[in-house]
Amino acid sequence: MSGLVVFGPDGQSIGKVRDVVAGLRKDRQPPRVLGLVVEVATHRRIFVPMLRVTGIESNAVLLSTGSVNMRRFHQRPNEVLVLGQLLDARVTLLPSQKPAVLIDAALEQQRNREWQLGKVAVHARTGPLGRRGPVQVLAWDQVAGPAAAQLTEQPQEVNELLSVFDEMRAVDVASALHDLPEKRRYEVAEALDDERLADVVEELPEEDQKDLVAHLGEDRVADLLEAMNPDDAADLLAELAEPHKERLLTLMAPEESEPVKRLMKYSADTAGGLMTSDPVILAPDATVAEALARVRNVELPVALASMVFVCRPPSETPTGPYLGCVHIQRLLREPPANLVAGAVDTDLASLATGAKLAEVTRYFAAYNLVCGPVLDDQEHLLGAVTVDDVLDHLLPENWREGGLPDTDTPVVEPETDGEDA
Repeated sequence: MSGLVVFGPDGQSIGKVRDVVAGLRKDRQPPRVLGLVVEVATHRRIFVPMLRVTGIESNAVLLSTGSVNMRRFHQRPNEVLVLGQLLDARVTLLPSQKPAVLIDAALEQQRNREWQLGKVAVHARTGPLGRRGPVQVLAWDQVAGPAAAQLTEQPQEVNELLSVFDEMRAVDVASALHDLPEKRRYEVAEALDDERLADVVEELPEEDQKDLVAHLGEDRVADLLEAMNPDDAADLLAELAEPHKERLLTLMAPEESEPVKRLMKYSADTAGGLMTSDPVILAPDATVAEALARVRNVELPVALASMVFVCRPPSETPTGPYLGCVHIQRLLREPPANLVAGAVDTDLASLATGAKLAEVTRYFAAYNLVCGPVLDDQEHLLGAVTVDDVLDHLLPENWREGGLPDTDTPVVEPETDGEDA
């Protein structure tokens, strides 16, 4: 069900399923499904009770009403997240008493319209090294566990949860991590590779970032900072205590720490503090084909890919003399064998490192840009500011925690059924 689109009765899209909320029972009865965690367009995760679900199809979830409560979902003590907590939980097969790992669960609707987790899919542990056996689908009462205490105290694997996250954007994984219990959040962070974790951490609220830094060892945090964009790494380090900050900088490779140190010299609300030191930079004798190959890199942020900057050597920031920029639309219109020097826009104004946020905002609005150059007094390119970083500083500080600011209103037009939005 992860990622299924949720529709109201009139076919309006409300959001996507990100998890299922269930209540474990003390007896051997299957857990009752309480509702769905749905992510709406603003990346806010809300709770939709199962009583509002009229159907679950292979490609969609259907609701009986288009009016949903937009308050952010908060997990209660007696609730468990099926994807976030039950996946990878350790269980015991009955009556054999063999250990196994829960890898999926099936939702079943009862005659009284209630939903429950009637069946589970498990991998039995076999052999002296605990290798996984074939997948078995069993009724809930054919396994013992998991108990609530196990989910909150005992270590769990994260293989199945990571497979769910593989299909999600970094910002959506960050939203999921924010909503996971602390123990589970740490387990996922420890299992993610540095590049993927860096992408996710860049999208987390500051408090979550600092919490993970405090949990992960210094060596892992240094590796993480190296994998992050220099401007995001500088923002994260700026939130840490001075001794901790200096220690992490010394653990980073010099070639990775130097651009971060340069960015940390500027105030966060200036062009120097907003810029990244890794824009696309080319020499004037580079061809249009080379420029298009550089911006075609799937790992390059969309805003940075909108423009290449033409400078004399050296091509690393701070560069040699800045000659101008070439917009991607112009590159697409030029013959591939032409030199980028022939397509340079020399009239576009640039930003100074000390330009305040209001000035940077007016600059982007005036020139209709998503990326702009930052130069020093000697006309050397120091970096580029992208519109996403500008918006990040214009929005309220806690916008990542609650999604984009909006009120508790229906996602789609409410039906006249008397229910509150």
